[in-house]
Amino acid sequence: MKSLTLAGTLLVLVSGVASAQSPKNAFHFVEKKGETLDLKFGDRDVLRFVNKPRDGTDEDSHFMSFKPFHQVFDPKTGTTLLSSGAHPKTNEFKFPHHRGLFFGFNKITYGDQQIADIWHGTKNVYSTCDKILSMQADAKSAAHTAAISWHGMDGKEFANEERTVTVFNVAGGTQLDWSTVLTTKLDKVRLDGDPQHAGFHFRAAQEVAQSTAKQTYYFRPDGKGKEGETRNWDAKGKDPKTVNLAWNTMSFVVEGKRYSVLRINHPSNPKETRGSERDYGRFGDYFEFDLTPSSPLKLRYRIWVQEGEMTQEACEKMTASFIAN
Repeated sequence: MKSLTLAGTLLVLVSGVASAQSPKNAFHFVEKKGETLDLKFGDRDVLRFVNKPRDGTDEDSHFMSFKPFHQVFDPKTGTTLLSSGAHPKTNEFKFPHHRGLFFGFNKITYGDQQIADIWHGTKNVYSTCDKILSMQADAKSAAHTAAISWHGMDGKEFANEERTVTVFNVAGGTQLDWSTVLTTKLDKVRLDGDPQHAGFHFRAAQEVAQSTAKQTYYFRPDGKGKEGETRNWDAKGKDPKTVNLAWNTMSFVVEGKRYSVLRINHPSNPKETRGSERDYGRFGDYFEFDLTPSSPLKLRYRIWVQEGEMTQEACEKMTASFIAN
């Protein structure tokens, strides 16, 4: 595989080892132009990049397309989507603005008192995939890079982002090293929000919110929590157990099986990071940041997805490995 010199990197390690290059034992992309980019290993689905351009025809069309995101499949069979997709705002779906692996802020300010909520996409604010910059795949690895622009209520760009996915063929689960670089040409873009509506987050499949939320638990550096129990940073309380966590693991149930998602916060990320957990399967953290032409936002996270539960030893070992890179 050729080396990539790109602004952001998202690494994905998936289970299964290939011995020769062929459609059956190699990574390959299947693109539905202007809608999705699927990464497969043979016939097994691994990752989906939902990249439909924003459609501003009406309010419903906008809501279904106001931000790009990634979805992960179960690492063994690739038949079960473990993360949520784009759903309409109806009673059938809970919190549909949370989608898969996604990134944004709900309190953005810039220019002459302009505001933007990339998280919810309110008042025609949106981010959109402008172009897939590159795609490569073989038996050992696969990669894709996307250029994403952020737009305010007036439709004009105020920031630009690059995200890359590189996938390596190793055993044990699905590992994603998510990183991005966000830039602006404006004098300053203030990125702010709250733990529930800003930063980089993972959202589990809708089934968790609809029926299995009370079986969700979090496994943190200070131990395993109770089912249904969550912790959230609060400006009034400022619980230190929610600040600058090196790692956090969510365990949840989809289609009768328990899965675990480990999320590792790289120490190079802006501080302080403030954590958020929800029993319906959405967790992550946020921070405050002043984006300027000379100060781009650079982020690195690792996500590990596996069937079953995790141990503290495994979480700490993966964290140490990520931090060492």
